[in-house]
Amino acid sequence: MQANPFRPFDTAFDQETALKHLQNATHGADDGELFIEKRSSEVLSFDDGKIKNASFDASEGFGLRAVQGETTGYAHATTLDEHALKRAVHTARLAVKGDSGSIATAPAGTNVKLYTDENPMEQASFPAKIDLLREIDDYARGLDKRVIQVTATLAASHQEIVILRPDGHLVTDTRPMSRLNISIIVEENGRRESGTSGGGGRTGLSGLIARENWQAVAQEALRVAVVNLAAEPAPAGIMDVLLGPGWPGILLHEAIGHGLEGDFNRKGTSAFAGLMGQQIAAKGVTVLDDGTLPDRRGSISIDDEGTPSAKNTLIEDGVLTGYMQDRQNARLMGVQPTGNGRRESYAHAPMPRMTNTYMISGPDDPAAMRADLKDGIYAVGFGGGQVDITNGKFVFSCTEAYRVKNGVVGAPVKGATLIGDGATALKHIRAIGNDMALDPGIGNCGKAGQWVPVGVGQPSLLIGGLTVGGAAT
Repeated sequence: MQANPFRPFDTAFDQETALKHLQNATHGADDGELFIEKRSSEVLSFDDGKIKNASFDASEGFGLRAVQGETTGYAHATTLDEHALKRAVHTARLAVKGDSGSIATAPAGTNVKLYTDENPMEQASFPAKIDLLREIDDYARGLDKRVIQVTATLAASHQEIVILRPDGHLVTDTRPMSRLNISIIVEENGRRESGTSGGGGRTGLSGLIARENWQAVAQEALRVAVVNLAAEPAPAGIMDVLLGPGWPGILLHEAIGHGLEGDFNRKGTSAFAGLMGQQIAAKGVTVLDDGTLPDRRGSISIDDEGTPSAKNTLIEDGVLTGYMQDRQNARLMGVQPTGNGRRESYAHAPMPRMTNTYMISGPDDPAAMRADLKDGIYAVGFGGGQVDITNGKFVFSCTEAYRVKNGVVGAPVKGATLIGDGATALKHIRAIGNDMALDPGIGNCGKAGQWVPVGVGQPSLLIGGLTVGGAAT
């Protein structure tokens, strides 16, 4: 159990006073809330044989929102006191014209708790964490004489939120997060390459810092680095691409996930706007956004408006069946919120965001899928990418990929980028593996300047006709 739970109404201002100011701010509005947050985070990084970074951050504050139609009034403060709350009321009221609005019904309650309340930062002492990072460094360097640099990072955070609505409805949530990441650089014959591995979730540190876990992470980082030592220049052209399971789901997350968020579709700026009920993907393609998976990085017991998280079907057997919604866009579109109203912190207003977005397994054997690939790329690792939401066009760089000819997986390739658009890629899916996997817990998603943790996943996917950027052959 959490030793000292966050109780802002006991220490900052009483709940009755806060409710009075919130009701003043939202009088005549359609919706609104008082969002109060306390957060602490720690990052320890060991690089090149020494401590590179040891940081701790603690913050608290509130955000006050009043919503009328498409207009939002939002004010936030880093101090929890009545004076700051009064000033916030004045700012939020600027969005409310007249008093004809009727406050929307509060979200349904939930007793579901998807993760522990414990603070992961308190599960190991500072000296013990430093000793662990030093041990990881020594171990990784001893794995292979070609290792010339190791970077090990341990990060943890603890977020507590309280959401008060104008009708007095009150909800709370406590959210842990932890992550271990290891990067290794190897050198051979003057050539240097790198590999990275890691993961985490809404859990404590105990599983991450267990010897069997961090040794496996280090070994995987080394494997990727060594693979890249043998990589050849990537081919260029239009070809079939086989995506591996798990983390490659980041491509679909970006290429189609943002396009299925409610705000883009309400405004008609998404490539999928107006296509509800239509076939937008190949038969067999079913995509979910599920914030209810226990301990996962993208999971939330409630969203940042107080709506319980849900398992939402976005695409079913290739047909568009749903969008991800916050309260404002759901109301304006005449549908129900889906538990996807998320914000980076108290300083940000909520908007529709993904949680854990993944495609479910299909009927195909991954080995047979590789054997059927006559001339293409097998991509199992991805780095950064860019996406245009209005047309779904994407560019993604591969961190681990292989050339495939006549069903034989050949040499690794370096510098491969995948270029296409989400709507076309969905329709060109030719085979769906039976090996769906979720990513190891490394995803962050950016939108409108806000970053939130997310999860992705997919089975092996064979997609026809993607443009591969690389060295011309």
